[in-house]
Amino acid sequence: MGSVTDQVKTFPHLAILYDQIRWEEKALYEAAKRRDFDPINIDCKSLVLGLNESEIQYQHYKIIQRCVSYFKNIHSTAALEGLGALVFNPLSTNSICGNKLFTHMILRKAGVRTPKAYAAFSESSAINALDQLGYPAIIKPTVGSWGRLIAVLADKEAAKGVLEHREHMFPLYQVYYLEEFVERPPRDIRAIVVGEQVIAAIYRYSGNGEWKTNMALGGRAENCPITNELEDICLDASRVVNGKIVGVDLMESKNDGLVVHEVNNTTEFKNTVKVTDIDIPGKIVEFVHEAGKH
Repeated sequence: MGSVTDQVKTFPHLAILYDQIRWEEKALYEAAKRRDFDPINIDCKSLVLGLNESEIQYQHYKIIQRCVSYFKNIHSTAALEGLGALVFNPLSTNSICGNKLFTHMILRKAGVRTPKAYAAFSESSAINALDQLGYPAIIKPTVGSWGRLIAVLADKEAAKGVLEHREHMFPLYQVYYLEEFVERPPRDIRAIVVGEQVIAAIYRYSGNGEWKTNMALGGRAENCPITNELEDICLDASRVVNGKIVGVDLMESKNDGLVVHEVNNTTEFKNTVKVTDIDIPGKIVEFVHEAGKH
């Protein structure tokens, strides 16, 4: 098929851009094939883009952005949008949702309920922030996925140990995002939003003694009814970040009701499909196919 650049110049209207092949990327491709949308897969690691090329050859392309890497995601999106392609999600969404601090601030400013959180930029200021936040507390990297480097800080001594370690890591991990430990049932909620519709939701329960609800850590999932309250807060969160295809993660706080703790721009939906039997990849590719027609 020629070089990767040639593929980009000639690919049809629907492409799936990825840096890892997961169940979701395969399901999106198969859903598009079943609808005769003639999709292609593009490995971002092989992608070459001439940044001064004409926009004409890109302006009809619709790209489902599925890169897990935050930095590959936002930079490839910026390049493709700059060349005239229509990317889902757009750069504004990916830039915000890929960073937990950015997401928290834009949600809070718009009045979407979030857990209480602090930002700090040194080991000593993080300890001061935790004194105000209280223990136990959660420390999260501003950029990261799959629960990596998220930890519960039970007390000041535990916090000092974790913070001292992170002071020797890459500078990104020396930006401290500290979140209250929300009193909640042993579960959270993952809701999938496509366009202006919450199409499915699941409860994700902790497993194997874990407090995290990641399915990869042994958690289990159950269908979650989409109440008016859940629908409203998910749509509000999606609109705030200009999301087109997002997963909204929520907790049922004992004190504050539903709170949004994350909006995922390359959301995983394998377990949601299994539990709800809703054709999420089909709904996504249909949304992308119809986008921009009116």
